[in-house]
Order: sequence, then structure tokens, then C-alpha cells
Amino acid sequence: MADPGTTDPLLSGETPANAPASSLEEIIERSIGDFGWAQLLRASLVSLAWAFDAQQTFISVVTDANPTWHCIDHHSSCNSASDMCQLPRGSWAWDMPTEASIVSDWSLECASSVIRGLPASCFFLGCLVGGLVLATLADSSSLGRKNMLLLSCLIMSLAGIFTAASTNIWMYSALRFIGGFGRATVGTCALVLSTELVGKRRRGQVGILSFLFFTFGFLSLPAIAYLNRGSSWRSIYLWTCIPTIPYCVLFHFFARESPRWLFLQGHKEKFMATIKSIASHSSFTLRHVPEIVCVEHDSSNGDLFSAIKILLDKKWAIRRLSAVMVVGFGVGMVYYGMPLGLGSLGFSLYLNVTLNALSELPASLATFFLIGKINRKGSVFGFCILSGVCSVMCCVLMNMPSMSIESRWIISTGSLQIGAETVSFFSVCTAFNVLLIYTLELFPTCVRNSAMSMVRQAIVLGGVFSPVLVAAGRRNGVLSYGVFGVTIAFCGLFVAFLPETKDSSICDTMDEEEHKVLQTETSDCGNC
Repeated sequence: MADPGTTDPLLSGETPANAPASSLEEIIERSIGDFGWAQLLRASLVSLAWAFDAQQTFISVVTDANPTWHCIDHHSSCNSASDMCQLPRGSWAWDMPTEASIVSDWSLECASSVIRGLPASCFFLGCLVGGLVLATLADSSSLGRKNMLLLSCLIMSLAGIFTAASTNIWMYSALRFIGGFGRATVGTCALVLSTELVGKRRRGQVGILSFLFFTFGFLSLPAIAYLNRGSSWRSIYLWTCIPTIPYCVLFHFFARESPRWLFLQGHKEKFMATIKSIASHSSFTLRHVPEIVCVEHDSSNGDLFSAIKILLDKKWAIRRLSAVMVVGFGVGMVYYGMPLGLGSLGFSLYLNVTLNALSELPASLATFFLIGKINRKGSVFGFCILSGVCSVMCCVLMNMPSMSIESRWIISTGSLQIGAETVSFFSVCTAFNVLLIYTLELFPTCVRNSAMSMVRQAIVLGGVFSPVLVAAGRRNGVLSYGVFGVTIAFCGLFVAFLPETKDSSICDTMDEEEHKVLQTETSDCGNC
């Protein structure tokens, strides 16, 4: 790293920018300046990818749902409490057209829970494999943040369009795997890119902007499903995937690459052009760019997984990555599992999905307004515990009869279940949001996207187990909501191994971060 005392000024203009710039963080802060409408529009364009991500993540909640049915031969043993698999096929019928769900379309109503949960599990397995394969491309010189996000969106949307043409459960599951593979890096790249386009003061708010778009995408799903409730499940895929194509065109022409990534890759001309295009200053000149180089970068150009090697080479990085991934595993199991289990709560599926989607909105807004005030460790731990307690309550309420109060009021356990489930999902959404912002602040620029990808892989790994647990929990709630609650509460304890990052500046190199770690440890020893 260059000596700050000998570094020439980066900017010259009407502001104190004439003073020497000693770090890339200072360069970004000075040149970008205040957060204006142009920056908001660019950040929104990048964050919009989260809306399409949400739709493909939760689309199986409506397309793979177990449809309701009714008896048409009341002279037989058919009744609402009957096991439809034990009844003659001509004694009952689906309430909706057979093509409304893959279950009725391909006669999967009596298939094993493994077969019915296969498409959702394949999607999350695709996310897992895609994250492992593509994890460091956005940090390496191969693609970068912008191109990786564009490629991921295209793979995800095209796979979804082809999924609509599936003829059986096996083809459907394979295409869901491909869609998950492409989707694996959408959220990571969008979050990292949008936050690296703004200064430190607005980093948290711009990060939450991504979550708001994710909420919008999730909320649009039950609306699209309701409008197409008499149509084929295939139309839902088309309605959610085709709009991604024009988005990719707009993104290609109007989005900007991360100036931090450009600088650390040595693309200083592109770095200067990008800074100039997003800067709030009307004019400035770059007189000298300080030689702030990620030491490990030179060895990374030829090795796809070099960023992971760099992370594993530092004890403090291993400790942080391990702890945050354990927390992510618990959060992911509940976050992806809760919506899949809504069909077992006895309420309208459209209403349940809408309530869960609406839970994302206050979670995102709460994080948006409080991210600058709340401690990361305490908030992640608190919301994990609250989600775990409410999830266990859902499990207990499944086996309880309705309760009467003063013989006049009857509290339906179904209402209590959906209430506890909504609070649990709100809590895990908030924990999810804060955890991703927390991860952004825990790792330097040269490995940030890779670290974020690993954390999201841990979250997705939790999601891989969710469909099987949900299928098993239709008969025994302990195997779904009970396991969810215990897992997230236990995993939340691992935040104790992480440092607090509130109000701290983010570093760009491993050396900078390690220097900050040593300073913190020295300060802590001095206080002792």
C-alpha cells in the first residue's frame, strides 16, 4: 500500500478534495459525494434483479402446491376427512382445473414426499452448485459484478421459460436445477454491486433497497397466481420469466460496473470513467491514483478460486466466515421452509403466501430505517431467537384444540398458527436482511463477493433440507416447524464469534482488514 503521506491528491475542485486521498474508500467518498437521484436510479436498476430472484425462489409454492379436492360420489365412503389415495378415482375431483398445479397435472397426489419435494430440492441444489462454481467469478478478472449479474439473470429467466414446456416431473426437476444454478449469484452480485456504487453513509440503505425489491417480487407472486388461478401453472412461469429479458437489455446499457472492482483489477481508465459518470461533482480531474493494490490480487487472475484461498489463509477470516455461514444455514432453513409449509396451516394458500410476502415489507422497512442505529450482532441474535420461539409455537399449536374464553369467544388454533408463523417469518426476514449487510461489512472488497457467495451458499444449503422437512411435517409438525425453530435458535448463537461492524468503514484489501483487526485486539487488551 502506498504511504498516505506521499500520496498525491486524487481530486481537485471546489471542495476539500484537494487534500491527499489515502485510501480507495476516501476516493469513493469524495468523488461520489451526496446521494442524488442519478445514484438512486442506478442502484434501483441493479437492485431490481432481486424481484425476479424472489419470483423464481418461491414460485414452487404456488405451482407445486397440493390442490384442494371434493367428493362427487357421496354414496361411497368419500368425505372431507378421507385419504384421497384410498378412494376410487371416480369418487372425487379437483376443485381447480387439473393443469393448475403440477401435482394434479401429472397425478402426483399419491406420490412419495421425496418425489413431490424433488423440484424444490433440485432448485436449491442448483443454487448450491451454481454458487460453488460461480462464487468467485464476480471477484476475479473473468467477468466482474455487472457481467456476472447479467449472465445469471439470463440463465435464470431462460431456464424458467423452458420449464414451462416440461412434460413430466423429471424434466421439470432438471430445468428447476438449471434455473437454480443461474439464480445462485443474482442476489449476491446485485447487492454487492449496488452498495459499491455509493458511499459509506448510504451503503446500508441501498442494501435494504435490494430487499424491498425482493419483497415486491415475492408479493407479486400470489397476485400473478391468483389472476391465473384458472389457467395452467405454465403461464405463471411465463409471466415471471419473460419480463426478465427486457430488464437484461436495460441493465446492459445503463448499469455501471463497480468502481472498487475496476480499481483493484487494475482497470484505472475504466475506473476513472465510472467514477466520473456517477460523481455528484460537475467536474473534477484525476491527478494521481494512489497505488492501493490488493496484494493477493496478482495471484488470483489465473485461479478461479483464489479469493476463497485468500480467505482461508487468514485465521480471522476463517473465524468470521465459519460463524456467519453457520448463522446463514439456520436462517436459510427457516426462510425458505416457512413459505413451503403454508399449505399445512389450513388457510387459503393465496392468503398465506400474501401474508408471508407482506411480512417481508415491514422487515425491509424496519431494517432500512434502523440499520444505521442497531448493532449487527445483537439484532441478528435477537431475531433468530424470536423466529425460533414462534416456529416452535406453530408446532405446539398444530396439536392443540380450539380454546374458549368466557364461553363466548373461540380462538381458532389455525389463526394462532398463522399468527405465530407470520411473526416467525418476519423475524427471519429481518435476520436475513441484517445478516447480508453484516457480511458486506465483515470482509474487504477484494474478497467481498466471494465471502457473500459462501454465506448465501450456507443459506441455500439450509433451504435444500426444507422441502423434505415440510413434506414430512404434513403429518408431524415437529419434523418441520419444530426442527426449524431449534435450528435457527442454535445457529443464532454463533454471532458471538463475530466482531461488531456498526459505524465502521469497509476495507478494500486483506492487509487493511488485518491491520484493523490487530488494532481492535490491541485496544481490547489495553482496556483489559
